[in-house]
This record gives sequence, C-alpha cells and structure tokens, in this order.
Amino acid sequence: MKTIKYIFAGILFGIIMTKAEVISWYRIQEMFRFQSFHMYGIIGSAVALGMLATFLIKRFRLRSIQGQPIAFNDKKKSIPRYLIGGVLFGLGWAMTGACPGPLYVLIGHGFGVILVVLASALLGTYVYGLFRNKLPH
Repeated sequence: MKTIKYIFAGILFGIIMTKAEVISWYRIQEMFRFQSFHMYGIIGSAVALGMLATFLIKRFRLRSIQGQPIAFNDKKKSIPRYLIGGVLFGLGWAMTGACPGPLYVLIGHGFGVILVVLASALLGTYVYGLFRNKLPH
C-alpha cells in the first residue's frame, strides 16, 4: 500500500514531463542551440518554484508529512565543484538528449536504448562515489 503513492507520483511525473515536451530530443537540441525559450522557461519555472517553496518552508517552519522539522544544510561554496560537475552534467545531457528525470519517462515510453544511458549514468554515479574524496570539493 505504501508503494502505491510512489507509483502514482511517478505516473504523474511522467505525464507532466511528456505533456511539457521535456523528454523531446528536439526541444533539448533547441535549448542547446539557443533557438527556443521552451526548456529555459521550464527550468526557470522549476528554480523559481523551488526558491518559493524553500522560502515558505523556512518562513513558516513547516514540517514533513511525518511531523519532522524540515532542515536545510548549507552547501560549501566552491567554484570547481559546480563548474566541473555542471560541465560533466551538461555534456552527458547534450550527448544523450536527456537528464536523469526524463530517462525514466523515456524508458516508460518504451525506448529500450535509454537503458544503456541509465546504466551509464548509474556507473558514472558509482565511479564518482569511488573518487569523491579525491575530487576538488
């Protein structure tokens, strides 16, 4: 029963990603070629919504569904951390045409070749975990 809510959340996420055309390879190519505002509008809206939600959570000291206080941990400010990570993320996004969220939606749509991309992303995450202590952050 507990898993049902996660399945519905995943289905809702997939429908929203599909209807917003976020999983469209053409939309992503338009974004990387600066030919359309579509993806920038979606990403900007998500950032603005996240900022608003964070502000409201902090302002009203909201709690989680389980009644636990929601805490935000400060991140270390480090240029190499975000520069190297952002470049690697962007390169992977440009090469595959999908960032991590849409990967699952594309698999749900039946694009089996995306399983190779997902396996590569998981391998990259594993390798990052192996070398995390040796990286500049």
